[in-house]
Amino acid sequence: MPVSRLDVVYRKFLLTKFFTKGWGSPEHLQRLFDFRQIISNRDSCYQLVPKHYPITILNEVKRSDCRILEGKFHSPLTLYLPGLVPEEVQDSYFQMVLPLEWKNSHKPMCIHLAGTGDHYFWRRRNIMAKPLLKEGIGAIILENPYYGLRKPKDQVRSSLHFVSDIFVMGGCLILECLVLLNWCEQLGFGPLGVTGISMGGHMASLAASNWPRPLVLVPCLSWSSASSVFTEGVMSDSIDWDMLQAQYENNKSYCDNLSKICRIVDNPFASDLSKPTEGAIELSNLDQSDISNITPHELMNFMNCSSFSGVILKPLDKKKELQPAGEFSLANIFKDKPPLALNKKVNQMKTRDKEALWFMRGMMDECTHLKNFSVPYDTSLIINICAKADGYVPRGGLTGLEDIWPGAMVKYVDCGHVGAYIWHRKIFREAIIEAFNRAKLKIGPPSPSVYEI
Repeated sequence: MPVSRLDVVYRKFLLTKFFTKGWGSPEHLQRLFDFRQIISNRDSCYQLVPKHYPITILNEVKRSDCRILEGKFHSPLTLYLPGLVPEEVQDSYFQMVLPLEWKNSHKPMCIHLAGTGDHYFWRRRNIMAKPLLKEGIGAIILENPYYGLRKPKDQVRSSLHFVSDIFVMGGCLILECLVLLNWCEQLGFGPLGVTGISMGGHMASLAASNWPRPLVLVPCLSWSSASSVFTEGVMSDSIDWDMLQAQYENNKSYCDNLSKICRIVDNPFASDLSKPTEGAIELSNLDQSDISNITPHELMNFMNCSSFSGVILKPLDKKKELQPAGEFSLANIFKDKPPLALNKKVNQMKTRDKEALWFMRGMMDECTHLKNFSVPYDTSLIINICAKADGYVPRGGLTGLEDIWPGAMVKYVDCGHVGAYIWHRKIFREAIIEAFNRAKLKIGPPSPSVYEI
């Protein structure tokens, strides 16, 4: 299905630029890659957060239809990666939205994570939390690192300075969700769940993978990796690839060290970055099993090696001839423009900066691909909502969620990313309600509260 024109046009009107200062310190990235090995394993990650982690309630407001508590706690990531979390990001803030009275012995509670640009609490509170409260589902709205109350003073809007910032953001959210889920259990809430839209959906998926008990998970408008978002989707037009390429070439730590340890999980030649025209391609006379799980460094050497210049590419659909097969080779395939890039200037920049693009792909896969994380404890409680014509989150060439998480359900809305958020939020809420109803049938009422709130 073609990419939504609304997604393309909407992105062009936004001023936000991403990674305006570059990749981030090579030393910081190395520490993040090392920590990913720990945080992506449920057993090791869960041990990082004490069960009775200190949380402070700052304020409570009682309204005609709900109670709203505001609280904070210190992000556990600061304990394990000192020096990487900016001072403004270190304290985590949240709002808890509770009904005045619970309908029965179940007290379902859902953590809502923020999408790109969703600062503070009001949007998620009014669009998601309050409508769900009418269905008896409470909410915790967690302020995103680098957003709202946690935005660094020198950051403009949602413009993260470094690529490394988004990995710090993810690490914070994974551990912070564990803090809140443990706390909710002690307060007698359950079943528990986590959800989010767009970036929030992917962060919810990462967080849910590390909870050692059944957990509702409803990611909306996200997929199996963030790599395609920043290299192929419309948001890739907001990145200065020339600057990233220059940094990559000028600092040997990126190309000689880091590009050798992060891995592109799926076959890079199946992604839109590699397609010379519309339609998927495959390599002939080559064992594709050797291509998946390849490092950016290996890939660039592979592409530049003259001995592979004769490898033939042909259409996956034998009935659809793109052009004579002999005209495709590894030497020229990457000269063609990506199909999603409608901006000619950006398209030319991407063509120049293939090393930066593939390094980005490898880094994003390394730290965000769901194949690199534990499978959630109970996949039958997962409902994922995707947009068929999503221009922000391309799915081509990435492993499907159903393959990574057998038993999970994936539903589709017939529009793009922006259209789904505008017109189909009710479907997001219905999926959350459905998943919690499933959880109630599987999980008994929660244990009595240890604390009063």
